[in-house]
Amino acid sequence: MARIAGINLPRGKRIEVALTYIYGIGRQVSHELLVNLKIDLDTKVEDLSNTDEQKIRDAVSKLVVEGDLRRQTTNDIKRLQEIGTYRGFRHRRRLPVRGQRTKTNARTKRGKKMTMGSGKIKALKK
Repeated sequence: MARIAGINLPRGKRIEVALTYIYGIGRQVSHELLVNLKIDLDTKVEDLSNTDEQKIRDAVSKLVVEGDLRRQTTNDIKRLQEIGTYRGFRHRRRLPVRGQRTKTNARTKRGKKMTMGSGKIKALKK
């Protein structure tokens, strides 16, 4: 089992897809990395040689991934909130940050739909 950047890569998957399990590496970065290292994209993780694993480990260690990347993004968001930018305000309120509409849509950010009802207080039955 290949362990790269503290992540156990799934054995049965192609190395190009398996590298995407590392936070901060997507399909494009994975593809470019393997092409530069001259490793076949269709190789399964279980079929990697020790030298290929070491090459990938060295290349990934030069990238900002996993905990360092998560820390960097949270620090960036905190900085925006502290200096009082519009984007920081939107983050603080848990609303969409990049100009999306909120009257409709944005359900994942705003939560379950709530209706106000008629506004009348109903009398209790005795």
